Amino acid sequence: MYAAPLLFTALGGVMSENSGVVNIGLEGMMSVGAFTGAAVGYFSGNPWLAFILAGLAAGVFGLLHAIASVTFHAEQVVSGIAINFLGPGIALFMSRLLFNNSTMTKSIDFSAKMPRPLNGVFESNSFLDLVFNQYATVYMAFILVFIVWFTLYKTKLGLRIRAVGEHPAAADTLGVSVTKIRYLSVILSGVFAGFGGAAMSIAVVSNFRPTLISGQGFIALAAVIFGKWKPQGAMWACLLFGAAQGLTVYLGGSSIINISSQLLAMLPYLLTLIILTGFVGRATAPTANGEPYQKGER
Repeated sequence: MYAAPLLFTALGGVMSENSGVVNIGLEGMMSVGAFTGAAVGYFSGNPWLAFILAGLAAGVFGLLHAIASVTFHAEQVVSGIAINFLGPGIALFMSRLLFNNSTMTKSIDFSAKMPRPLNGVFESNSFLDLVFNQYATVYMAFILVFIVWFTLYKTKLGLRIRAVGEHPAAADTLGVSVTKIRYLSVILSGVFAGFGGAAMSIAVVSNFRPTLISGQGFIALAAVIFGKWKPQGAMWACLLFGAAQGLTVYLGGSSIINISSQLLAMLPYLLTLIILTGFVGRATAPTANGEPYQKGER
């Protein structure tokens, strides 16, 4: 449950960075998706509509990042930082506008929450029920891992995405449009991050609040690096970070071990720092990642 929002967002990072565009704006895109999902879920009562519109709303911010980074050759890190400020700011502004000047959206009805497809299949509170009776977003996230993997490594489009991320000039000479491929990849990264935000606001919890995302986008970015820019690697990293979050919640509600809630809240972020410190030097990013490309350059 806790890994699914990270996984959607990390897959967005995988798509963007394999095409050669650094996207550290995942945090802001997640925030936009989380707000849109919660707001649409509250007003429409339809979790699927909320989920789709959350992806589209964050995809608009992916488009903004693509315009800045691909068309105008802006510094990609700076553009991502701007989105990390812009996304939560717009989410809070719209929340105040739509929910009587409140920074929190109203809780969605039970019917508007993302459903559990296997609810009632297993015996209540059994091991199988606890493990497999998850929200639909969990299964969708794992299916998306396979789709992204298949796309990147088994299709012509995936070959073009990876070629543009490794050597855009060579891809350009073969007739591949570097601009179109990067635009597609960055917009998709926004859409996937929006799905991740919606997975938080209409599945894990039932509303949007300013602290809902609070670093989840950066943890997803760490999962991309830890997973060596591959969808299957990002999946294992997200499961690890999700386990840390789950352990935090479990220990916080347990009377067996008395640990300060502030210390427990540090666990996922501390684990992220440890993993990045120990493994980032061993991971090799796509060769042209973060480098703007102008037609005719070698």
